[in-house]
Amino acid sequence: MRRARDLPVAALPLLLGAHQPVEAAVRDTGGGCSPAATAWAVIALPLLAVRVPAGVLPTASPGAPRRLWGPLAACLATAGVLAYCLATRPVTAEIRGRTIGYGVNVPWMPLGLTGHLFATPGALLLGGDRRLRTLGAVLTAGALACSALWRLDFASTWCAFAAVVSLLVLGWVRRPRGAPPVT
Repeated sequence: MRRARDLPVAALPLLLGAHQPVEAAVRDTGGGCSPAATAWAVIALPLLAVRVPAGVLPTASPGAPRRLWGPLAACLATAGVLAYCLATRPVTAEIRGRTIGYGVNVPWMPLGLTGHLFATPGALLLGGDRRLRTLGAVLTAGALACSALWRLDFASTWCAFAAVVSLLVLGWVRRPRGAPPVT
């Protein structure tokens, strides 16, 4: 790792990787309403909505922090609503062949999903570092592809895609020590 301030972004693959065994536990329970389904939703929804923009902020190039206020505001609002809903309503999971469909009773879910996507890939796109912008662009394209291909199973396929994209984070972290961000 190049700088201590890169650690929040560099650690994202660990969070995404830990998310996959949680999803395996959801599958092992056969879906339904379970602690594993709730744990999956907590990681996927409010935690990632906050974790990505908060991690990008310290790594942002000069001038970029102002651009990050939008994703930061979106992440706080979105994560607050999602956390409240997860704390007060059940999360269900339905095994659908090789994917899992999650049911989270969130009012205005399309708005929540939009806020989540603006907070996560949006922060990467606006952070200023070229490699993080590439990561944001790939995540945005992946979100669109997952939505188009697996409309009902979006969340499950999106998280698997996000874990694969962790390789881009590895390339970003392995940039030579002392090298300035590529803008």
